[in-house]
Amino acid sequence: MDPITSMESAAPQRRPHSMADPAERRNEIIVTARTLYEDKGMAKTSIQDITATMGVARSLFYHYFADKDAVTSAVLDTYVADYLEALHYWNANRRVGDIDHALTSLVRLLRVALFEHNAFREAIASQENAALYLDFINRIADQTAEYFLQSTVRDYESLHEVHIEHRYETFYMLILGIIGYLRTHPIVDDQVIVDLIAQTLHMDRTPTPTQETD
Repeated sequence: MDPITSMESAAPQRRPHSMADPAERRNEIIVTARTLYEDKGMAKTSIQDITATMGVARSLFYHYFADKDAVTSAVLDTYVADYLEALHYWNANRRVGDIDHALTSLVRLLRVALFEHNAFREAIASQENAALYLDFINRIADQTAEYFLQSTVRDYESLHEVHIEHRYETFYMLILGIIGYLRTHPIVDDQVIVDLIAQTLHMDRTPTPTQETD
């Protein structure tokens, strides 16, 4: 048996929609909607497009989502989840005590994760979808603030004093400000954003000596 035939026979067979797990069905609708949004734009994608692409009746869509706005909100959730996954990776790969490296790589992450171009991102950033865009960046600000407080800030606090009050609120407002500024000033140098973050958070950017091990 050749490798391709072997792979095809070993691949799991896709179950009919009637047999699929409800969570899988719902996720397939979201994935299909996201793909269509990214390919052709949100305004040009209808519920009929989503169900036709899946090869199912419209009734299946309405079993899981009340309308297009509901599935769009779920699609936004997937973008937030992708962003948080990237944030976890960034945090896991920080250099202990190297504040400038951490901030520089964070700014690069924000640029890619939040401003990578596709039809859907352009649609939610348009004036006609202002409410949707505001919802999206508010979710990002909330999740980022919560994540930092539970991880990065604790690591920083083990080496430095934290000179800010109202920590969640400070991070929330800072993230909103960075997103807004990068959106309107896309060619700003990364170092400017790094400096603004460090100044706002009163961070000690003096390199922390690494301890040598025998």
